[in-house]
Amino acid sequence: MKQILSALAIGLSSAFAAVAVEAWPARPLHAVVPYGAGSTTDIVPRLVLEELSARLGQGIVVENRSGAGGTIGAAAVAKSAPDGQTLLINSNAHTIAPAIYSKLAYDPARDFAAVIPLGTSASVLVVAADKPFKTTAELVAVARARPGALTFASVGMGSATHLSAVRFVTSAGIEALHVPFRGGAEAMSETMTGRVDFFLGPVGLVLPLIEEGKLRPLAVNAASRAASLPDVPTMREAGLADAEYPIWFGIFVPARTPREIVERLHAETRAALQAPGVSAKLKALGVDPLQLAPAEFDDLVRKEIAMNRVLVDAAGIKPE
Repeated sequence: MKQILSALAIGLSSAFAAVAVEAWPARPLHAVVPYGAGSTTDIVPRLVLEELSARLGQGIVVENRSGAGGTIGAAAVAKSAPDGQTLLINSNAHTIAPAIYSKLAYDPARDFAAVIPLGTSASVLVVAADKPFKTTAELVAVARARPGALTFASVGMGSATHLSAVRFVTSAGIEALHVPFRGGAEAMSETMTGRVDFFLGPVGLVLPLIEEGKLRPLAVNAASRAASLPDVPTMREAGLADAEYPIWFGIFVPARTPREIVERLHAETRAALQAPGVSAKLKALGVDPLQLAPAEFDDLVRKEIAMNRVLVDAAGIKPE
């Protein structure tokens, strides 16, 4: 009798789960962006989520919950119900956190299921237009002559912009002081005024100020030049062989979310990314497609966690 009741319970549970998956999404979704408004990690997903919302027939409420390198917002999503109603929108910062923070309230690989990348972008090394640095070599020369005197901005400790700069500093063999901000707007503003010496920001974020002549681009940290900045050399062309650190953006859900929901969310988001209006806007922001299945994206996360631990350790950054 106990075996019969147990089998019946399992059957009912599976039936209820199937109904829940079929009904998803039953109400508006909640998407958490763990950075302030104005960062590329905020701008890129909003373009995609608007189209995704239309495809799903439900609204998507976006919440900017910044702080601690994106870990406050990520922790909130990790603890949410695994029903596909709460999404985490993050960047490489998702894989950087374990190397930066010694006491995370979650495990980026174990507590999340990767759904889909929204794209990848090169970062641009920029300085204020009135700074004396005309090339990357000139900036590096000053930094070597005055160890620790120069400063660089990021959108927060452990953010992708932080590690982009760490990659550059490590490759160049220089020392510079990290100045973290809560969002891209602040980081660019402080760089533009010259209060911070340099910033490595995603193409789409810094391009408007470059075009206005308020920021001077020195190099892009990708394997090839950015289409929107054809005259700006790559880091390798500027003499730095190991400074590449492309930034990606992606969607995650709590780990125990039913795979059927993960797969449907992946498929619907992929269709949203391919919508002409969305793909054109992403291209204008310097965001290129990064096509990975959920399992492939999970694998990328695991590999990057290990890689970033090595990079942070080599840079001498002490975990908080």
